[in-house]
Amino acid sequence: MNIKNIIGAIEKIFLMIIAIFTIIAMGQEVLSLIKNPRVQLQDLLLMFIYAEVLGMLGAFYSSRRIPITIPLFIAMTALSRLIILQGKEGDPSILLYESGAIILIAGACWIINSVSTDKSRPNVDKETH
Repeated sequence: MNIKNIIGAIEKIFLMIIAIFTIIAMGQEVLSLIKNPRVQLQDLLLMFIYAEVLGMLGAFYSSRRIPITIPLFIAMTALSRLIILQGKEGDPSILLYESGAIILIAGACWIINSVSTDKSRPNVDKETH
C-alpha cells in the first residue's frame, strides 16, 4: 500500500466521521426544537449550515472534488448567524467587520462563478463582414 492510498483511506474515514457528526448534530438540533417549539432564524441558519456540510460531502463523493463556492456559502451563513446571535448589545464595529466579510465572500463567489462560466462557454469566432 503506497502513501497515496493511505492518505486517501484516512481522508475517507474523516469525511465519514464528519458526516456522522453532522447528522448527530442535526438530530440534536431537531430534538431541541421539538422540546422548545419556538423556531428562530438562528436555528434555521444552523440547520442550513448542517445541510450545506452534508451537501459538500455529497458533492465530494459524487465528483471527487468540492466546489469552492460551497464552503464559501457555509462561511456566509455562519457569519450571518453570528450577526443574528450578537444582537443589539454587541459592538457595532464587529457588526461592520462581519458584514464586510460577508460582502467579500459574496464577491469572491460572484468572481468564481463568472470565471467558471466564462471558461465553460465555447469560443465563438465573430464573423467579419
